[in-house]
Amino acid sequence: MSSFWAFPGQGAQQADMLHALPSDPLIGECLREASDALNEEVLDLDSPESLQSTRSVQLCLLIAGVACSRLLMARGNAPDYVAGLSIGAYPAAVIAGALSFADAVRLVALRGELMQGAYPQGYGMTALIGLDQGVVERLVAQVHSPRSPVYLANINADNQFVIAGNDQAMADVASLAKGDGAATAKRLAVSVPSHCELLSESAQALAQAFAEVSIQVPTLKYLSGSTARPLFTADKLRDDLAFNMCRVIDWRSTVQTAYERGARLQIELPPGTVLTGLARRVFEQGSAVAFQGARLDTLSALSREEERRQL
Repeated sequence: MSSFWAFPGQGAQQADMLHALPSDPLIGECLREASDALNEEVLDLDSPESLQSTRSVQLCLLIAGVACSRLLMARGNAPDYVAGLSIGAYPAAVIAGALSFADAVRLVALRGELMQGAYPQGYGMTALIGLDQGVVERLVAQVHSPRSPVYLANINADNQFVIAGNDQAMADVASLAKGDGAATAKRLAVSVPSHCELLSESAQALAQAFAEVSIQVPTLKYLSGSTARPLFTADKLRDDLAFNMCRVIDWRSTVQTAYERGARLQIELPPGTVLTGLARRVFEQGSAVAFQGARLDTLSALSREEERRQL
């Protein structure tokens, strides 16, 4: 038995999410460290207006994930496995000891700028719920063209997928999906077409920045959200972080891998509870809980119980 900490991706952001973090000296220290790395006040990033920026969203997700993880670890809790959906891979790498928090802050700021600059308008992501993967792939292929690009971007569950592309192409796929019986076709709060080849050039630029950063061998088991496999070397982790923006995310298989390797407790770091809902379909003989809305002593008790089961 073991525990798995999951870090959410873009779309999970909430207004005032940094201001809503627990009042604790460790949280304040984390906020100051991020502000120093950026040479700007990070508490200015989580206003509704600022969260219209991809850069601000991704920085807020990184900071919230690392801050709350440090709070849990200071109380004697530690995961056996970590993974993050898209930008969530960065706080996962920090907690795994592979990437310094200051370097992560600077890289994520650049990542957001590159992604936003590549497609400043007219593109994004749309969630489709209620169809099989084969149906979604067929609809995407039916609509996709060089002038109207659209791609399968995220595999979140057996019947939950995300597509990425330009506005019209996504609208066309959504319309066809509704006609094929989709329960939901919802545009996400993501203003860039992540996890497809449209961001290949941006990923190459980010990889150049990564070449100047020290990456360590992870001290925890780090699962790639793209391949759903554990990564053990610094080079593979560097590649995973730099290029995950242009690779399909297979979160369904990532959660399944953690479960198959013995994880029976998933804790979803802030913000949100979406990954908890997805995990409950897999963790039939375990528990999936979200940090948001839970008591710290409850999370600690669950973690200690999981540790006892491993003995």
